[in-house]
This record gives sequence, structure tokens and C-alpha cells, in this order.
Amino acid sequence: MNIFEAIRKDHDIQRDLLKKVCNTSGDTEERTKLWKALKQELVIHADAEERFFYAPLIHNDMMQEHARHGIAEHHEMDELIEKIEEADPTTPAWLTYAKQLSEKVEHHLDDEEHTFFQLAGKVYNEKEKEGLAKDYLDYMENERG
Repeated sequence: MNIFEAIRKDHDIQRDLLKKVCNTSGDTEERTKLWKALKQELVIHADAEERFFYAPLIHNDMMQEHARHGIAEHHEMDELIEKIEEADPTTPAWLTYAKQLSEKVEHHLDDEEHTFFQLAGKVYNEKEKEGLAKDYLDYMENERG
């Protein structure tokens, strides 16, 4: 498995959780459980991605701007996560923020999968792609517990 396949697999998990969270209503056990899972997934994925995908690319002239953009989008997602955490889950505002987060994450995942991955594929050789995937997957497994 290479780094792109590893990240894409986690993107699918995020998309599934986002859809489920946005289909919840009120202050329910299901919403709480799904939100907790989504939040954990987004936080550890962003950290792993920054360490094992973006950081090695930031020194490459072709990729520097893209890497910075991806990291900046992670920070925007962090801000929306904070808004959701602060909002009352029984209010429409909570779901509004969750939907905003969903749109931001979807945009970010599409950017990565359709632009960043193709460019980064020209930077890394196969051995590097596999090594990064191993480090990324080890980190994710450790963080997930």
C-alpha cells in the first residue's frame, strides 16, 4: 500500500461518518457517538497527514504552496470543530456547523485526491510512497488505540 491509498481509505471513513453525523437530529446518543468518532478521526488524520504527507512535501518547490494550503484547510476544520463543540447539540446551529464542516472536509478531500496526490506522485518514488504509508498507518493505528 502506498501513502495515497492509505490516506484515501481514511477519507472514505470520514465521508461515511460525515454523512451519518449530518443525518442525526437533536441531542441523541447516536449523534454524540457519531460526532465523537468523526472528531477523533478528523483530528488524528489531520495530524498524521501533516506529519507523513505534507511535511515532507513542504520543501519541494512544486508542492510547497499545495502543502501549506492543505495545512491551512486543516486549521479551518479545527475552527469548525471548536464551534460544533461549543454549540448546543439540540439546536439547529449545531447541525449548521456540522454541515459546514462536511462541506469543508469534502472540498479538502477532493483537492487532495484530484490534485495534490497527482502532483505528489511525481515527487515521491515507489519506495518512499510505501515507507510514508507504513509510517502513516502505524501512527493512525496507535492513535486509534
